[in-house]
Amino acid sequence: MSTQNLQQRLNDLFGSIRQGKIIEAMNELYDKGTVMQDNANPPTVGLAANIEREKQFMSGVKEWKGFNVTASAVGADVTFYECTLDFIETNGQAVHMEQVSVAKWRNGKIIHERFYYDTGLKR
Repeated sequence: MSTQNLQQRLNDLFGSIRQGKIIEAMNELYDKGTVMQDNANPPTVGLAANIEREKQFMSGVKEWKGFNVTASAVGADVTFYECTLDFIETNGQAVHMEQVSVAKWRNGKIIHERFYYDTGLKR
């Protein structure tokens, strides 16, 4: 996949996240065998398991306030982006996160994604 096409796929992901359509984006942009990992925690393997994990996270979100990409890069089947996420938890607490994502792609789908963020914050 060309870097231009990969950049478009990454932009599609950004748009979906901004709209709070994370599960829809995962179904479209992630491989069935995708592996996702937070920091040094054990990875979650498979799209179904990762969708379930994301649903658990989203069940604690009352209101999605924002997703802002502050830097991104596209290389040979790999993307990086730095972002901020803002949301209100179901208990009313406002959360601001800063995070970096590194994704490896094959055939236009994410096969591995790792998130790096301050472990003092909830994700």
